[in-house]
Amino acid sequence: MAYARITREYQKNAVNGASPLQLVVMLYDGALKHMEAGKKALEQGDREVQNASLQKAQKIVMELMSCLDMKEGGEIATNLLSLYSYTLNELVLGNMSEDPSAIDRAIKVFTDLRESWRSIQASLRAAPVQEPRLAA
Repeated sequence: MAYARITREYQKNAVNGASPLQLVVMLYDGALKHMEAGKKALEQGDREVQNASLQKAQKIVMELMSCLDMKEGGEIATNLLSLYSYTLNELVLGNMSEDPSAIDRAIKVFTDLRESWRSIQASLRAAPVQEPRLAA
């Protein structure tokens, strides 16, 4: 009981202290975790867990879609919306038709996107911090 409480507190602190970029990566991680669990449940014939897991993944994808700034995001936001829509459709298809290959396609898209965000995160950490110039 105490372990679960400590784990929840740690996760809450991790989210509260995360940068927007880290939060996006966390959302991808969560979606991928639920996609994998849904696929595993499908393969084991556990329809209840399959449905619950894939619906959780779908909710995360929809949350990512709702956070896109289509006005300011330009082509990047448009492309992300297309990828998220494709992923959402594949998850629904995989769940309804019990097609693990559709779930695999969703996992592939999100794995690639996650790696892209991780690369951005790494490049930002590696970039030298510019000190502001003072006018003399």
